[in-house]
Amino acid sequence: MELPKFLLGDNTDYPSAIFIVHTEYPRFVINLENDEVEWLEEFSKEDEKELEAEAENLIQAATAFYDREISRYED
Repeated sequence: MELPKFLLGDNTDYPSAIFIVHTEYPRFVINLENDEVEWLEEFSKEDEKELEAEAENLIQAATAFYDREISRYED
């Protein structure tokens, strides 16, 4: 099965949360309500340095995905 790069998640236990799941490496879930990120990978010290540089781009891409999805819903 091929998964999209991003998935929009919802959970009634967190009614105000907006979850975006990044399904490719490095996998993570971000809650756009508070920008909290949960990484679903284990990283070495070397990976952490590279991840710091890429994390901002990934979070911006997740936010852009959400904005795109909402604009499509509103149309």
